[in-house]
Formats: sequence, C-alpha cells, structure tokens
Amino acid sequence: MDDEKILAGRRVVVTRPARQAASLVAKLEALGAEVVHAPAIRIEPPVSWTPLDEVLARIDGYDWIVFTSVNSVDVFGERAGTMPALRYAAIGPATAEAIAERGVRAEVIPERSVAEALFEALSEHTNVKGETFLLPNAEIARETLANLLSAAGATVDVVAVYRTMPATKEIAHAVKLVREGSVDAVTFTSGSTVRAFFDGADEAVRAQTVSASIGPITSAALRAERVEPAIEAEHYTNEGLVDAIRGHFSKLAG
Repeated sequence: MDDEKILAGRRVVVTRPARQAASLVAKLEALGAEVVHAPAIRIEPPVSWTPLDEVLARIDGYDWIVFTSVNSVDVFGERAGTMPALRYAAIGPATAEAIAERGVRAEVIPERSVAEALFEALSEHTNVKGETFLLPNAEIARETLANLLSAAGATVDVVAVYRTMPATKEIAHAVKLVREGSVDAVTFTSGSTVRAFFDGADEAVRAQTVSASIGPITSAALRAERVEPAIEAEHYTNEGLVDAIRGHFSKLAG
C-alpha cells in the first residue's frame, strides 16, 4: 500500500471541537482515512463573566498571561477586544498561533505541550519569583501550572473563561459506530474529550475503542476511564497525533 494513503479504508473518529479539528481532519483525510468528526465537547461561556471582567479591569497589574489552550485564547481575546500589552506564554504551537492571530507574540513555548514543561520554560526565560501571572482556563482544568508557579514565588490568578459541556448527540453517534465495530481509531486530544466520550459508556465500548491519544495527560485520562491507549503521540500536536496513527497502521499493514 502506498504509504501516502496508509489510512485508506480506515475510519477514524475525531472528537476534537471544530475550532481545533480542521487541520487534524485534513491531515487524516490526506492519508486516505474516512474521518467522522464527532466533537465530544461544546465550548460554552462561563457561569458568570464577572470574574473575567474584574480581571480585565485591572489587567495592567499582571506581568504575564499564560494560555494553555486555543479555546482560552479565543474566548479571552473576544471578551478583551484588544490583547493587553503584556508578556505571553503558550503551552504549544497551536496556542501560540492563536495568540499571534490576535496581534501579540508568545515569548515562551515549551518543547513539550504539558504544564510541567511550560513551567520549566518560563523559569528558564524569566525570574518567576515576584512576577504576577494570569492563567485564563476552562472552569475545570489541571492546577499543576498554577501550583508550580505559586511554589516558585509567583503571584498567580486563575480565571475561568469557558466551560466544556458534553456534545451528547455527536458522542452517541460515535459510540454507535464503535459498538458496530466500524471504527478503526478514535482520537482524543484532552481529558475533557475523554471524559465526555466515555461518560456512561459500558465495558464493551471501552474494550472496543482503539484510542489514539495526543499525549500523556490525555492518556492518563483514558486510563482513569479504564481504557488503555493503543496509540500515543510523541509530539503533543495534531501533527504528532497523525504521525503516531500513521505509524500504528503502517505496522499493522506489515
């Protein structure tokens, strides 16, 4: 089989929300896959905008804004109108690109797209102690980065800028395909997509799901759902995930 079309005849479910899914879908289709886009989550406004509006009113008091997702950049930017003249850090290249699209630049982008690596990169780039950081996050998010920065002597404010809600109809369709045995892989790009997809799923669905994880944090969320990742990206990006999927099915093809 032509390696350029190594996924021909394979059906892959993409659970990533639409804003971030386009490049992943395109890359999989370029390899011949039939892609079922079934976003597992919807991005919704926070319960109240008041905390974010209060932060924006005193935004000049911060040294850094640190973004850990494209969603947080989009929502923060839309609410702020103009991105503040502060220093920026991004957890990965996609988030950095979203920041750049709003006219500012991320000074710090770690090699690995995890909170621990982002903290290390910030620590190497600046004297964290005494600096003031704003972390616009989802309402439910890992506290690792905030805790590491605080322990290093930084002042840290975390503000919820969006919620993730299960996309029930889309999940039901994808789960039905898995149950029928007509899916070769299901991609997961965050803990929230994992939790939404498997919420209420029975053991048969868990056993039948060939999961493709974007990285170790997502893999940990899969294991918490009693699902062992079949595929894990070495580089925690859409490109890295596609490379891992291609490698997995290349091996199966012999």
